Amino acid sequence: MSVNVGNVPDQATQEPGNGVGKFLLDPYKDWAEGEGIPIHYDFGHDLIALETGPWERYDAYGCFAHTHGMGDFMTNYVIEVRPTRKTRPVKHLYEAFFYVLTGHGSTSVWLPDGQVRTFEWGPKALFAIPLNCRYQIMNGSGVESARLSCTSNAPLLLNLFHNVDFVLDNDASFADRLGGSGHFEGGGEHSVYNQDSAKVQNVWETNFIHDLTSFKLYSFEGRGKGSLNVNFVLADGTMHSHVSQMPVGRYKKAHRHAAGTHVHAVDGEGYSLLWYEGDSEFKQFPWRHGFMYTPPFWMFHQHFNTGAQPARYLACSLGSRRYPFISLRRKSAEGSGAVSVSQGGRQIEYEDQDPRVHRMYLEALRESGVASEMSDIFDEAGIWSLPDEALTGVIRTPASTGPAV
Repeated sequence: MSVNVGNVPDQATQEPGNGVGKFLLDPYKDWAEGEGIPIHYDFGHDLIALETGPWERYDAYGCFAHTHGMGDFMTNYVIEVRPTRKTRPVKHLYEAFFYVLTGHGSTSVWLPDGQVRTFEWGPKALFAIPLNCRYQIMNGSGVESARLSCTSNAPLLLNLFHNVDFVLDNDASFADRLGGSGHFEGGGEHSVYNQDSAKVQNVWETNFIHDLTSFKLYSFEGRGKGSLNVNFVLADGTMHSHVSQMPVGRYKKAHRHAAGTHVHAVDGEGYSLLWYEGDSEFKQFPWRHGFMYTPPFWMFHQHFNTGAQPARYLACSLGSRRYPFISLRRKSAEGSGAVSVSQGGRQIEYEDQDPRVHRMYLEALRESGVASEMSDIFDEAGIWSLPDEALTGVIRTPASTGPAV
């Protein structure tokens, strides 16, 4: 049987176009470059010090704080609202978490039924805008600029739909994302799952946290003795955030995960070490309030408190405890993030870590004048006496078993 398909030219005889501008497109990158504000790109940033420029979209000032580890789905930008000013009301289909770096002010959110919720904030507050709600940020000071860090999944939405108007000027409403009546005032609900295991997960659901430095945290010994933590579900979103605290004289266990986790130092002093399996040198990133960086995909990283007070940090990423979204985040939500590499997980236990890690920490504490509280784990006299040849070469990492996801 023959089928008449019309006069179709032979593919081999067709002249190809030059393809310029048709392939390898990045709609998010194009949008960011078209916003007309500075784009900073580095391993991490001091968000308080970054140069900003006039941003027409917000009628304020801003900049993009892009990082090497931002990955495919997440990004960060800074909004600066000058004294007595307010932003233009905006809305968007991407989810956004706002961490207040400096200043005092308020935010108004227009709900789908026409009601307006307004809440006041100061430094180190955290809030989320329910999906596609119109909002406006107001600076309540006559002398000080307000600067906010916004972590969002804008790359995911803009690259998925590759239509700016659909993402930034869409009339869709999501009444199920608004939360309870007190969620804009700092109220919320505390939940616990995996309660009877070492992988217990404490979750606080809300839209607004007044002050991350005083918010109640819960024991999370799986990441290290004295470690505290709480996970947030903000505006019923698919983005995740958590706050963790390290006690004085201690540090967290090394771990690795997907890209896109934006880590903000909240209070205290310290640093993070980062390395890939097989590296011979560590990358060190110092931190204090305002510093933010993102560990690249599958790069080990470890957080250290060198100050005289407990140190907290905020992490924002894709995949909440309610909606993990990707398989790596689901495994984290199930507790696999605190399982040893030697058991198919993503964490390096203290007894398996390279001796350079603790030696560097002891040297940092000597400079800060803080005593180590980890002699119950390490032979610190022995580590001080290690010869130079024991502190060089490929960074020791335990052999991984299984797919480590």
